[in-house]
Amino acid sequence: MIFHASIPTQNPERVARTLAELWGGFAAPFSPFEGAWMAVAGDDRGTIIETYPSNLTLTPGDTREPVGKLATSRAQYSGFHMAVASPLSVEQVIAIGEREGWRAVRCTRGNNFFDVIELWIENSTLIEVLTPEMQAQYLGFATPENFRAMAEQASASVVAPQ
Repeated sequence: MIFHASIPTQNPERVARTLAELWGGFAAPFSPFEGAWMAVAGDDRGTIIETYPSNLTLTPGDTREPVGKLATSRAQYSGFHMAVASPLSVEQVIAIGEREGWRAVRCTRGNNFFDVIELWIENSTLIEVLTPEMQAQYLGFATPENFRAMAEQASASVVAPQ
């Protein structure tokens, strides 16, 4: 289970406030890094998303905290994404995306496995938002048996190099 994650953002406060809105939670500054914020879900698992300045990189530190260093810039896109649950409706999530000026579109994953709303935070970082109905679809699909079958199918389709 994932308890928290961090994402790079151009405007950490704005992004944290928007993500907190999706959860019905709250946003607050987050230390130990200057300019960082967190979106707090307010659930019984302590779920948060930390929003860092986009040019902050983490490097190994001592046994307490990683060391935050500022780089000159970052790429607009990355391979990072995550899926989060929201109590809001499809229309409410898309309206939030439109209000923020961020791409927000309903999509179907796989062969009609489940639906998500792609919410592109600052039109750069992908958060898949799942409404209550989408969460039920996801949980119906996301079983160990289905993941094993997908892994077996993927392994069988890999062609060995010649």
